[in-house]
Amino acid sequence: MGAKLFGASVRRKEDPRFLRGDGRYVADLDAFRAAVHARTRAFLLCNPHNPVGRVFTRDELAGMAQICLERDLAIVADEIHCDLLYQGQRHIPIASLGPEIEQRTITLMAPSKTFNLAGLKVSVAVIPHAPLRERFMAARGDYVQTQVNVLGYAAAFAAYRDGDAWLGELLRYLEANRDYLVDYVRRHLPGITMTPPEGTYLAWLDCRSAGPAAGDPFTFFLERAKVALNDGALFGRGGQGFVRLNFGSPRSILTEGLERMRRALAG
Repeated sequence: MGAKLFGASVRRKEDPRFLRGDGRYVADLDAFRAAVHARTRAFLLCNPHNPVGRVFTRDELAGMAQICLERDLAIVADEIHCDLLYQGQRHIPIASLGPEIEQRTITLMAPSKTFNLAGLKVSVAVIPHAPLRERFMAARGDYVQTQVNVLGYAAAFAAYRDGDAWLGELLRYLEANRDYLVDYVRRHLPGITMTPPEGTYLAWLDCRSAGPAAGDPFTFFLERAKVALNDGALFGRGGQGFVRLNFGSPRSILTEGLERMRRALAG
């Protein structure tokens, strides 16, 4: 696997550096096409994207899919955050673009992010094309179970059947948290910038101009503010100087963490 998107290899997550003039992350299809080589067999898509929170448009997805068709690549689509979209966004499964794309796509989904059920270990792989499904099952080894545990199944069933009203309230809360975070970063965290995520509950903070935090923001905020973020370096080359912040929490906890970060930068 070696295909790229945002300049990010499927072998490692790299900082998506391709920006339009409005500061929005966009897919670089030329870089993606150039990264596919003779040994490439599959493209790993993350939509909505983790860590930058992009929800890809139909045109972007069609461009990726066309390259996969040209190069005969399987598509493994991680769409686990697809329920967590903000106003004006629509999730388009890449497999829905047409029969040719559907036949080469494995779509991975789960209720774990949406309904906080990760501990119950329930997820699904949607593989409509029978030959591809057979290859998947033959290669799964001990990593993929053929049956779901009873508790996981019951929780997933209940969440998808009865959870719409709860999910609607959750999305309103998360979107308000996102907007609060964007405003707080702009007003109170000098040198730190972020692009508002279109989906997920994750924010990708660029700290490369944040004074004493610029070199290693993960360690700086952990030691000086006692705030544990995800180190951008873990996302691969280009992630240095970034951190990922989870704003899926009560507003009071988000505010306390941001206040600690502000004080650390100030003193």
